[in-house]
Amino acid sequence: MAYSSGTATESDLEFSTSELTGALGDSVTVLPLVVALAATTSVSLPHVLVGFGVFQIVWGVYYGMPLSVEPMKALIGLAIVGSLSYPELAAAGLLAGGVLLAVGKLGLVGRLQRVVGEPVIRGVQFAVALLLLEAAVGLSVGNLSVAAAGLAIVGLLALVGYRHSSVLLVLGVGGLVALATTGVPTPRLPELALFPAGTPTTSGAALEGTVAQLGMTVGNAAIATALLCGDLYDRDISADSLSKSMGVTCLAAVPLGGVPMCHGSGGLAGKYAFGARTGGANVILGVGYLALALIATGALLAAFPLALLGVLLVVVSLELARAAFEPVTDIRSLGLVVGVGVVGLAVNVGVAFVLGAVAWAVARGE
Repeated sequence: MAYSSGTATESDLEFSTSELTGALGDSVTVLPLVVALAATTSVSLPHVLVGFGVFQIVWGVYYGMPLSVEPMKALIGLAIVGSLSYPELAAAGLLAGGVLLAVGKLGLVGRLQRVVGEPVIRGVQFAVALLLLEAAVGLSVGNLSVAAAGLAIVGLLALVGYRHSSVLLVLGVGGLVALATTGVPTPRLPELALFPAGTPTTSGAALEGTVAQLGMTVGNAAIATALLCGDLYDRDISADSLSKSMGVTCLAAVPLGGVPMCHGSGGLAGKYAFGARTGGANVILGVGYLALALIATGALLAAFPLALLGVLLVVVSLELARAAFEPVTDIRSLGLVVGVGVVGLAVNVGVAFVLGAVAWAVARGE
């Protein structure tokens, strides 16, 4: 029987091999981005991993299913490429969290989606994909042979049907190289403090990024994920309920050093494809993130090969671009997606979002 939410029962939390492999289906949307973010900003990777670990467990237990917990890709992508500092990212995360909590309580998610228009949201996704690809090239040029080897690994495994596993393999190779350079760190608990990586700072860039992210979040993390919960798991979870849980996540995690997080249809589909059927996958993955946070030191991160980091960003950017174009079925929507993406790359995502929304409104009025 389908139901909306609440405390998980015993049958909603299973711990098996399929739940373990399913948990890995979500990590491929998280680890490459947070490692890249920590390598390019002042964010504390241990605090970020604690945030993901805690909220994987919280929402897995609450919803009783393997609900995805992912970075807010537009905001994280803008921070990675230098368009947002970490203090600006933190401010954007708090603002996004407040808006998501409010619109979820008021039942406004569906209305917001209709106002913005799906092609505009897809265009923002494409813009962030292009920005990440640009950053990947910059990280890879310093050691093209290592980057080429990483891409070869990804390509070969993708050809034999292990595309998602290839990302984890490249990440694992980079981690082993870093461990060989620095040695195994002594486990250490992250310091408990408010905003350990910097006090939130509002700016025009932070506001623009927030607006663009909210467009993506409403469409992909709320509405599309709610539909997928029914399609894959026969669960009747509303988009407004998901909006509220994302709002709570951001407002609770960001002050303690975390990053803006959301649910996502891609991560949910990834968990399902790899075998996850209950919230047990979230508990397994959450414990893994918490364990990783104990040894994720700055020295270890600094020793991670930047060229392999570039490879990971290439894979993430291609996945994001694929998600942007896959639902597009008509030439006018395709033009809007491409236009928003190109303007986002050439100017900035906020301007692209506003221009796309105006174009969408004009097209609907015809």
